Amino acid sequence: FHLTIVLLNIWTHKELVSCVGWTTADELYSCSEDHQILRWNLLTSETSLVVKLQEDLFPIDLHWFPKTVGGKKQAQAEIFVLTSTDGKFHLASKMGRIEKSVEAHKGAVLAGRWNYDGTALITAGEDGQIKIWSKSGMLRSTLAQQGSPVYSVAWGPDSDRILYTSGRLLIIKPLQPSAKLLQWKAHDGIILKVDWNSVNDLILSSGEDCKYKVWDSYGRLLYTSSSHDYPVTSVSWSPDGEVFAVGSFNTLRLCDKTGWSYALEKPNTGSVFSLAWSADGTQLAGACGNGHVIFAHVVEQRWEWRSFEITLTKRRTMQVRNVVNDAGDVLEFRDRVIKASLAHGHLVVTTSLQCYVYSATNWNTPLIFDLKEGTVSLIVQAEKHFLLVDGTGVYVFSYEGRLISTPRFPGMRTDILNAQSVSLSNDTIAIRDKSDEKVIFLFDALTGKALGDGKPLTHKMEVVEIALDQCGPSSDRKIAVIDKNRDLYLTAVHRLYREHNICKIGTMVHTMAWNDSANILCGIQDTQFTVWHYPSAVFTDKDLLPKTLYMKDASEFSRAPHILNYVGTQVTVRRCDGSLVYSSVSPYPALLHEYSASSRWEDALRLCRFAKDQSLWACLAGMAMANRELTTAEVAYAAIGEVDKVQYINSIKDLPSKESSVAHMLLFSGHVQEAEATLLQAGLVYQTIQVHINLYNWDRALELAVKHKTHVDTVLAYRLKFLQDFSKKETNKRFMQYADGVEVDWEKIQAKVEMELVKEREKAATTSVRSISPRPVHFN
Repeated sequence: FHLTIVLLNIWTHKELVSCVGWTTADELYSCSEDHQILRWNLLTSETSLVVKLQEDLFPIDLHWFPKTVGGKKQAQAEIFVLTSTDGKFHLASKMGRIEKSVEAHKGAVLAGRWNYDGTALITAGEDGQIKIWSKSGMLRSTLAQQGSPVYSVAWGPDSDRILYTSGRLLIIKPLQPSAKLLQWKAHDGIILKVDWNSVNDLILSSGEDCKYKVWDSYGRLLYTSSSHDYPVTSVSWSPDGEVFAVGSFNTLRLCDKTGWSYALEKPNTGSVFSLAWSADGTQLAGACGNGHVIFAHVVEQRWEWRSFEITLTKRRTMQVRNVVNDAGDVLEFRDRVIKASLAHGHLVVTTSLQCYVYSATNWNTPLIFDLKEGTVSLIVQAEKHFLLVDGTGVYVFSYEGRLISTPRFPGMRTDILNAQSVSLSNDTIAIRDKSDEKVIFLFDALTGKALGDGKPLTHKMEVVEIALDQCGPSSDRKIAVIDKNRDLYLTAVHRLYREHNICKIGTMVHTMAWNDSANILCGIQDTQFTVWHYPSAVFTDKDLLPKTLYMKDASEFSRAPHILNYVGTQVTVRRCDGSLVYSSVSPYPALLHEYSASSRWEDALRLCRFAKDQSLWACLAGMAMANRELTTAEVAYAAIGEVDKVQYINSIKDLPSKESSVAHMLLFSGHVQEAEATLLQAGLVYQTIQVHINLYNWDRALELAVKHKTHVDTVLAYRLKFLQDFSKKETNKRFMQYADGVEVDWEKIQAKVEMELVKEREKAATTSVRSISPRPVHFN
């Protein structure tokens, strides 16, 4: 990122400019101590006087009524709130007419802010009071009263909490009367400005100690700047929460959300008292102490994918460079670029009116279609299609520009969706709910309808990040989830059984990414960089998972790194200072995934023998078991020294029927209920009872025998033998009840067991299913 500074000297204020606010992406209002409100049009570079205020009205803060609420445009006339030094706030129309003036505080009203849906207004005063008003200007409540002036306030993301300053303290006060407030010492000088972003839930503060800081919503410090030469007078988040701006004396800085600085400009402005971003996040305006209004445009943004590097050189121009042959292209756009994304061989660019889709094989003829609403806040790409998020909804488009689906759920707020809370694959969309962060909504990407029975996936704890794997059939789609404890979980998207089987596969995971061409997951786990070569092993054989990992020291990535992408064999990591680090991963696991997907088991064995890598053998063992390829699984388990599992697989191969084989493979993966259901469905009652006897599930074995009126004596015989082996007496009342009326004859029992096996073999022979089908069985 880089900032291009523009100072329009057509008409300037004669005194200090106290506040600025955007009406549209190209129109700004500014207020000054010269009592004038000016309108700035960036398309025509014209400035005009809106209104000359009365001589005793000195404006301090300005905030426009929100344009959209829950994706719908507000029908209400465009108004703004203007606070002033005389203790009043004023509701003014776009034409500058004061509709209403309200006596609010003793002394100056230092800040006024609408909440996100425009139902309430908060004001903060020099008298230390914070008050909430209705949108018509009626007092609802006095939220706080303290001894020192409140210089700045901000609403929480859900408009249910207020952040405000109190000298050197920051205070978060919930609106519920019984809720506890949170306060902490944030700066060594008086805090001048705060801002709270609704997308990333992070807080900015700046003060007279000449520093700016980034906090989470629990008051934990995430970043502190070095000391500037002068007090930091303003801070402001961009709408999407990816960057923020900082203003000080003759200083304008653009920073990443983690705190490090993209750009530093030193314009001749005096102190920058107020900063405002346009709704599309491409332009920034500042209210300057010398009477100027400063404008800055965000350019020099870069995107990388494989050998391509794309740079936004001007607001409407992109430079494409292929680093392999140094070939270049220039892409020109009719309007300014708002968002762009480069992945899966396509560049998707949105401007204020249109969406451009370029293929990496042809940069000359993009596919162009019009957008309903100009302000696209997020682009997510998958191999076959991409997803756009704007103020009105979520849309999935094909790379040919065809609208595929528009998923929706009750209470969906598109303004707070980001790359951590939305994930897309070729067949599935996952969106984390903001109102309940434990809930993940899952949709079919091609229809936009909720998957399965329509019930969302609910985790036991708040979810921080979600990611869908990108390859394989939709029936086998998995989603990785990082929760608030920083534990990493994996679950199948499609519920094959009653509940989602959510398995933990990692702890202290700060960031993760799926590979774009194989279902391999990488993440930074505490101080280790970890690659899960076959995460689905957790559903087939939990003991295999640790053996499929690749781990190395992550100290080269420094503190708080972020994985940008995992393409091919290269992982791109952004360090906390903004620098990029590239880490290479072995190509063999991706090759093994490819062989497994196309059932090339001989090639898979050859690859493992060539690589001589234990983690590769462990991956092959899991893949072969998931695909019922028992011969390959036997070789792979033998290679990693799992003798007991080799013996069990051998016993499965000797089973007479397909149903028995499937059931015992389910047992191998720990799915006892599913194995029981498989056997009972096939009419193999004795085999079901025997499974529970082998697992010492005595009560269930007896229950099945009684229910089906068969082999009660068999269960009692095995129970008796079990008690005799351990020199114990029967204490189970049910077994004591049935033992009285049933005689145990081992010869009869042995004959009955052999008869059952003969019956199963005959049944298997008549249905001609002796061989085991190569179709995958999904263990979840």
